[in-house]
Amino acid sequence: MAGGIHHITLITRKVQENVDFYVGFLGLRLVKQTGGYEDATQLHLLYGDGTGTPGSLITFLVWEDGSPGRVGYGQPSEIALAIAPESIGFWLTRALQFNVATSGPAQEFGEPVVRLFDPDGVIVKLVGSESVKAGDIWPSDGIPAADAIRHIRGATILTEKPQETCTFLESYFSYTASDQSETITRMVSASGDCVDVRDATGFWSSAPGTGTIDHIAFRAADIPEVNATYDRLIAEGADATAMHDRKYFHSIYVREPGGTLFEMATDGPGMLIDEEPETLGSRLFIPPHFAAEAENLKVMLPQFGLPREERFIYRELPFIHRVYTPDQPNGQTLVLLHGTGGNEASLIPLAAKVAPDATLIGLRGRSNEEGSARWFRRFGPLSFDQKDIRSEAEALAAFIEGAVEAYGLDLQQTAFLGYSNGANLLAAMMQLHPGLVRKAVLLRATKVLKETPEADLGDTRILAVTGDHDLFGAHAPALEAELKKAGADIATKSVSAGHETGPHDIEAVRQWLIS
Repeated sequence: MAGGIHHITLITRKVQENVDFYVGFLGLRLVKQTGGYEDATQLHLLYGDGTGTPGSLITFLVWEDGSPGRVGYGQPSEIALAIAPESIGFWLTRALQFNVATSGPAQEFGEPVVRLFDPDGVIVKLVGSESVKAGDIWPSDGIPAADAIRHIRGATILTEKPQETCTFLESYFSYTASDQSETITRMVSASGDCVDVRDATGFWSSAPGTGTIDHIAFRAADIPEVNATYDRLIAEGADATAMHDRKYFHSIYVREPGGTLFEMATDGPGMLIDEEPETLGSRLFIPPHFAAEAENLKVMLPQFGLPREERFIYRELPFIHRVYTPDQPNGQTLVLLHGTGGNEASLIPLAAKVAPDATLIGLRGRSNEEGSARWFRRFGPLSFDQKDIRSEAEALAAFIEGAVEAYGLDLQQTAFLGYSNGANLLAAMMQLHPGLVRKAVLLRATKVLKETPEADLGDTRILAVTGDHDLFGAHAPALEAELKKAGADIATKSVSAGHETGPHDIEAVRQWLIS
């Protein structure tokens, strides 16, 4: 049995801030970047020591601009990383230099502890400890090897069933009770790391989301050990999942009696299975079972830069947005407005095929209909909130003006592409705020403004694409007539499609943009 913690997985809201903290400040190595194995539109980053050895791995699911979670019972509340006891002063000084919030130092179970707060508010403890063996230490810029993070020290979990949680850790993961405080039982593995089980009776329950710890994974030597544990769990009534192949390890998942999600993961094959030690973490991998969608997924996942690398600096603007920068940008920009139920990344694959060398800016609508993002409220299939349309059109105009100032957006080199509900808002915004948009593509658009203001669109080129068997297509001509009356140079095209987009749209838009 390998024993101890294999990795700890958390959820972050901003990938660039996360990388800057865990690589730039803490000095961990980015050892792997992949699409998520359950949802490949979700970036998964793995940090660790020099070779990503089990017991050093802190991993993050990136829910870019996702909703915050709530720390409570049934969930871990802190992670702990081991450093040399004499390095506490070094890290206090470094935290001051990097303006990282700290608490401590304090003594906990005989060890000096400094608490830090990562950009999502997660508590990261730096613990001066000799209890765990250092892995492949990764010295980085400004952090000598003697002061570098050595290993995972442990984690704290909150539970309303502390005794049952401790028994579960002991029975299935070979942890034994060690020290005890008024509310915490320290469970220790043979490898020396620990899980602090905290009695959270009377506390509030947890909720998943950004700024929370998703699960703790424990080490297994090989697949037979995982299978044996799985068989025991099932035989004794636990609701464990069947084996998952995560490429870098094989694992099962189970919730302990207090509700915290545990994983058991094999030590191998490991992080070096598809990269050399010198280039570890430098490539983006898409899980094999999503290979057919790899091209689309690679442009949908959020981009970031390592310390000292070039990166896009986001500014606060009226809409959540995602910027995709190609390897060799040609100066052209496409601004994308998704359809109902989409998000800021939904149209990026389509736009990347239309204009491979263009910078893409995807926006997220601010209206919400039963959990689906939209651009304005509706009362029925063809009944729309006119006040909300005008308000959101004004916000979109403010976004464009803000992007011109913040990002240097050149409106002469920018085309706006909207689909369905997004196209409807784009058309309304052009009528309500003429002059901002010079080129626009409307995919499956309909008329939504009851009262159309007089507008001069003489400097605007528009492509309107309808589906020849789109149920909403009958309402497109009225909008096209309004735009033409306002002076727009409008081209219309019907493609063999319903309301969905497809290859015919990509070709139509590509040809129009270069015409």
